[in-house]
Amino acid sequence: MKKLLKSKRQGSAIPLAIVVVLILLAMGTGLLSMGLNSRIFSTRTTSDITARCAADTGLTMALYQMNQKLAVKPWSSGSLPTAKETSLLHCDATYSYDVTGDLNKGFIMAAVGRADNAERAVYATIGLKGLFEHAILTKGSLVLKSGTTIDGYNSADPLDTEFKVNIGTQSTADSMVVLNSGVDVKGDVLVGLGGDPSTVIKDLGATTGDQLGGTENDPLPTITPPATLLATGLDLTAKSATITITPADSGQYGNISLSASKDAGILEIDGGDVVLYITGDIDLGNACEIIVRDNSSLTIYIDGDIVTGNGSSIGTENPTKDAMTLQLYGTGGVGQNLDIKAKNEWTGVIYAPNAHIDLYANGDVYGAIVADSFEFKNGGNYYYDEALRTVSMEDEGVSFVVERWYEGSPTFSTKDIITTPIKVK
Repeated sequence: MKKLLKSKRQGSAIPLAIVVVLILLAMGTGLLSMGLNSRIFSTRTTSDITARCAADTGLTMALYQMNQKLAVKPWSSGSLPTAKETSLLHCDATYSYDVTGDLNKGFIMAAVGRADNAERAVYATIGLKGLFEHAILTKGSLVLKSGTTIDGYNSADPLDTEFKVNIGTQSTADSMVVLNSGVDVKGDVLVGLGGDPSTVIKDLGATTGDQLGGTENDPLPTITPPATLLATGLDLTAKSATITITPADSGQYGNISLSASKDAGILEIDGGDVVLYITGDIDLGNACEIIVRDNSSLTIYIDGDIVTGNGSSIGTENPTKDAMTLQLYGTGGVGQNLDIKAKNEWTGVIYAPNAHIDLYANGDVYGAIVADSFEFKNGGNYYYDEALRTVSMEDEGVSFVVERWYEGSPTFSTKDIITTPIKVK
């Protein structure tokens, strides 16, 4: 009897051991399968991410090539950028890109990235951006006196009453924007990327739209005088006299020096569009003027400083609302100073990202300003010209920027993509 019981106990252990082995085998197989699937998923995810990075690189390269092409004047619509199966550095991925479209329909950049068996496609519409997207933009301080009103208008469309008027600084330091009491900004006030508006903006009783931190860097391109301007080797000098400059006199000069004894020294711009490159300074004595006559315009590139005496003026004969009638580009290094005065209303644009600018006008101001630092001396009304946002291929400092971006296969024509909300597949 004892032998029989012992035999039964020994026989029942074998099936139990087999069950345990099978359970362990199943668990091991499951774990191996899970690990394998995780490895496959990880590999696919890595390939997808790499392919996407490659596609984004292709889009970036396409934008770079478009801006390189834009830098060559005049613009040529032929041979838009394209590349096939270009290797992405430090990995096995490749990217391809093409740019299609034209000036009338707009441009679309398409890029495809490939890594192992993964493939990702991205697309973007691009448009032109000029130098004057803001009413006032500084790299450092911006000071508005009490009673200043910042508003907008559109010189190209007098019926337009919807204005997007922004002022701001790229700085994130404390009290870089000083808004004195009674300042009224009919738009937003922006500060530098990552900045805290409550500390960057010193609000002493102003009325504004939103006060916002920047969401992206806004690069300020370097402007160089046109190489086609011939060096005259001369200064433009007038003492108690008037000298006239016409388009035929456009060129490179040393200094502009206007002084007065009995009468004021005057430099008048007449007969059309005049372009001057001043390698030295502009010095206007008391009551002296640079004046742009009707149906003419003046563009000045200046390496030095602008100094203006009491009652002096740089402006237009009959104030026009077209801000491009007078264009000043500071081409000097850090520390440039531009002191601008006007005897009446002032209309124009100033782009001098390395300069401190003081502006005083005996009337309203129309246009836009980009500076290292800026102070609006007189207070009163300052109007931003929204027509400045409409630019052409030939404008100074213009560049292509991404307007809309999406991923997946395009389902629209170029025109539809520009005008229709993007549907991402």
